[in-house]
Amino acid sequence: MNFSTKLYNPKLTKCINIFLIIATYAMIVVRFLLNEKGRVNPDSIRYMRQAHMLPVIDNTTAPLGYPFGIWLFTNFGLDEFWSSKVVGLLAYTAMLVFAWKKDFYFKEISMISALFSFVSVFSYTMSEAPILPFVFFLFYYSKQVIAENFKGLKAVLILSLFLIICYNIRYSALFLMAGLGWFGLLKIKTTYGKYFVLSALFGILFVVLFKFLYVDYFNEDYVKDFLNIGLKPTSKLLTELWQGLATTFDPFVHIADPSGGIVNYGIYGIGLINIGVILYFVIKTKHSDFDLLLLWTGFVGIACSYFVQYFYSVNAIDYRLLAPFSLPIWMYYFRRLGTVFGNLTYLIPLGSLLTGFAFTWLSKGNYLENREEIQTFLKNENKETGTIKFWLKSEEDLGNVRSAEIISTVNPMIYTTFSAKDTLDPKVLTPYRVDSKLKIKRNQFQKFDKK
Repeated sequence: MNFSTKLYNPKLTKCINIFLIIATYAMIVVRFLLNEKGRVNPDSIRYMRQAHMLPVIDNTTAPLGYPFGIWLFTNFGLDEFWSSKVVGLLAYTAMLVFAWKKDFYFKEISMISALFSFVSVFSYTMSEAPILPFVFFLFYYSKQVIAENFKGLKAVLILSLFLIICYNIRYSALFLMAGLGWFGLLKIKTTYGKYFVLSALFGILFVVLFKFLYVDYFNEDYVKDFLNIGLKPTSKLLTELWQGLATTFDPFVHIADPSGGIVNYGIYGIGLINIGVILYFVIKTKHSDFDLLLLWTGFVGIACSYFVQYFYSVNAIDYRLLAPFSLPIWMYYFRRLGTVFGNLTYLIPLGSLLTGFAFTWLSKGNYLENREEIQTFLKNENKETGTIKFWLKSEEDLGNVRSAEIISTVNPMIYTTFSAKDTLDPKVLTPYRVDSKLKIKRNQFQKFDKK
């Protein structure tokens, strides 16, 4: 099903697509350059440090796929920070080129990628960006399997391969296996239904082997450290769920003000209305088997992301964590909107880019200036290379961890310590020691720009 021929103008569509793609590339770059710390967080420190240390294994908290991607580009003279940005840009490029070459959801992908939430994902030094193209490839080959262009062992191996690749980038790819497996069970009477079930089982088998042969080898206490029953009460999890879904499916603003305020009513309201429109299409329209695959993969992935919080320590549900599972729902949604509104559908990503630029400009910092300050500071402290210890009161000390995050973009070999006695060691950096010697230009809306 393609865009409505009544409202579809090929020449106009081509021009809009070209503009949209150029604007998206520009926004991805602007998004991290106008962020005070270059769009990194504490997890980014771990990814860059692991990339710097390869082939030595620093930790098994996350798979090696993303650090390996960062490491590849350090061989071309880039440091880990800039390499991570290249990975994000290439992830976006890979989706575009693949969609165009295969004539597979190209218009939809150009619009989805222009949404401010996905611009934020591609600009972040996090593993959600590199997993997205592989999730997209998975859907393409899933459609080929449904169309019976691939059969038998070939179909199972192709689907299993992409599931395993995704798992080696993000552990949450386990939920993709659950989604494809569930779809296969629903279609078990068909030949291809069995292929999806077998692929999911092979993927899960890989997860089990990965746990015993890799994770346990380097960190036998991983399960004990990360599995905790009853971390948050259901009331809190449900609140985070609806807020996370509302911001994930708000096409314009994906970040709510954590201090509250009337602006959040608009942010959550738009997201909930959008979810309502998606559900309307789901209930009222007839679906192909591929439509059902997209929907079930998204729904199951979101459901698993919620329930895993009962026993596994993860961040609150948000647009970033849900990106691999919101992608198929956005694909379905934009295809439906296109059949009704044609080229008018482009108003959504165009509006999102404008909103995103306004938000980025109003909350702007200046990463390049801050990076220069950090480089000078580390040179004076003789810490341009080698290991750095940075003291924090606790893991929740987010206000002070920002200095460590900016430092990691220049020297990723930074470890945090929570021992009070380390503050007496002159070799250990503390927030006070750093802030007293630096003039970091901070985001004037810092309490708002948490993501």
